[in-house]
Amino acid sequence: MFSVLSYGRLVARAVIGGLSQTDSRDYSLVTASCGFGKDFRKGILKKGMCYGDDACFIARHKSADVLGVADGVGGWRDYGVDPSQFSGTLMKTCERLVKEGRFVPSNPVGVLTSSYYELLQNKVPLLGSSTACIVVLDRQSHRLHTANLGDSGFLVVREGEVVHRSDEQQHYFNTPFQLSIAPPEAEGAVLSDRSVLNKTLKKKLRHSSILFLQNTNYESIQQTARSIAEQAHVLAYDPNYMSPFAQFACDNGLNVRGGKPDDITVLLSIVAEYTD
Repeated sequence: MFSVLSYGRLVARAVIGGLSQTDSRDYSLVTASCGFGKDFRKGILKKGMCYGDDACFIARHKSADVLGVADGVGGWRDYGVDPSQFSGTLMKTCERLVKEGRFVPSNPVGVLTSSYYELLQNKVPLLGSSTACIVVLDRQSHRLHTANLGDSGFLVVREGEVVHRSDEQQHYFNTPFQLSIAPPEAEGAVLSDRSVLNKTLKKKLRHSSILFLQNTNYESIQQTARSIAEQAHVLAYDPNYMSPFAQFACDNGLNVRGGKPDDITVLLSIVAEYTD
């Protein structure tokens, strides 16, 4: 999960700045998604919004627009566990909580933790791990609130300039922070970072700030999301591209060059004046 012009999956969405306190207009996110699993079935989703082991959601409530993305940890496959089940269920639960209004727009961490604890309470444990990123546009305060765990992430772009980039959280090379549910015999041996979910980012939004394009036509946004995903795919398989993954590997004493084939999920949003 790296920058929008490299590879991996990310949540990229618009806009910071300063809306006037007297601005009574209603704003919302216009969002398109695109992605594909590393098995090359481009655009093919599993049940729900899943590309490979990635999962995402786009939800709207009268108080906020909410986006989320999660990357299932592929290592569980070695133990007979489908990694997409954990990430997919985590995101679908977040989506349901938002649609039911069981969240506070200024507290995206609450959405994620509530979803996670619902998974913990299942009678039949849903084993697995994933990173996660949640982005909330509070339509009353005109503020963007985010929660990010691991190496999922987002960019805020205005007038062609990246004005904010989320920080990756890694224990060590290629081992991101993650939420996990392990079998009882493996408790303590499997990484789980629920305690670091407290970091949030709050930014003031400005109308007409954009992500990569100048109009709010959904088809145009969808095409741009597709172009980003396709560019990510090309770079993931480019042996000469000095990708963020390769750079991080080199920083850790490994002689690595090129992209990293992986599942790709892109959510692309712009902020626009809300209309029914």
